[in-house]
Amino acid sequence: MKKWMYVISVGSMLAIFLVVYLSEAKKHEEKERQRSIEIAAKKKAEDERKAEIEAKARQDAEKRAAQRAADEAKKEAERIAKWEAEGQKIQKDTDKYNAEADRNAKKAAELEVKLSALRAEKEKLNREAFDLAKQVERGKVDRRTAELEIQRATEIVARRAAQSSLTRLPVVVVPPSS
Repeated sequence: MKKWMYVISVGSMLAIFLVVYLSEAKKHEEKERQRSIEIAAKKKAEDERKAEIEAKARQDAEKRAAQRAADEAKKEAERIAKWEAEGQKIQKDTDKYNAEADRNAKKAAELEVKLSALRAEKEKLNREAFDLAKQVERGKVDRRTAELEIQRATEIVARRAAQSSLTRLPVVVVPPSS
């Protein structure tokens, strides 16, 4: 019997252990189930919160992207408008300066023509002045030549007259008076 005592005591302890174990296992299983329900509820709440945060973030990102796109479109439109305005200003200035250059070129051409005419007139006047000075000098030379010719002719006439008997006075003898 002593042998059976070992088996019965171990068996009864095993039975008590199994009863306690199974009851505790059920409690533990219930706690685990409750904990898993709580975890699932927390996870669901967390997932919902994350989904809500992600949705808000997505909406925020879309809103920022739309705002950024609108800002970029606005900046691009402003840049293009500024570019066009600068282009028009440059074209306006270019047209203005081209017109001014054309006016100045025409004025320069007119002044060149006028300058050429004035140079031709100056040359003509210089030629006339030279011709007149030449005539004056020729007149002086001719007058001097004429004066010399007159002096020579006068001298010849005076010499012939001096040599001629007609030009000498007769010698008159006057008696002495008493």
